[in-house]
Amino acid sequence: MEPEVKQDNSSDFGAEEINVDLGASSTTPSVDSNEQLLEAAQKVSKFLSDLPDYLPTFFGEYRRPIVTIGLIVVSIIAVKLTLAVLDSVNDIPLLAPSFELIGLGYTTWFVYRYLWRASNRKELLDDFGTLRDEILGGSSSPKD
Repeated sequence: MEPEVKQDNSSDFGAEEINVDLGASSTTPSVDSNEQLLEAAQKVSKFLSDLPDYLPTFFGEYRRPIVTIGLIVVSIIAVKLTLAVLDSVNDIPLLAPSFELIGLGYTTWFVYRYLWRASNRKELLDDFGTLRDEILGGSSSPKD
């Protein structure tokens, strides 16, 4: 039961004969695909059943990269959230110009208080040095 399909084109350069096999072998691919599907399902099931034993080993081996990637993702989310909050606050009428005036006022005070005279600049540098030593654990003696 092999039907033959002939292509008869007189305008083509060479008429070719095409054989199409529509025999009983068309049912075997579905059986093979079902067996492959069952085999794949068994592999997935075995992997998922072994997952609780595999995860601690995996996490123990790759702990630092996982933590680093997690911190990067959390940092990106925090920056996006902060920018969204600042953008929404910026849309409130008269609030953005008020913040600008407050910032200009504080900048003016800071320049007058710490940067205008050399003695005040020295005081600011000493304060930064003390703060740095407290944070980094420096062993400098207090100045009298």
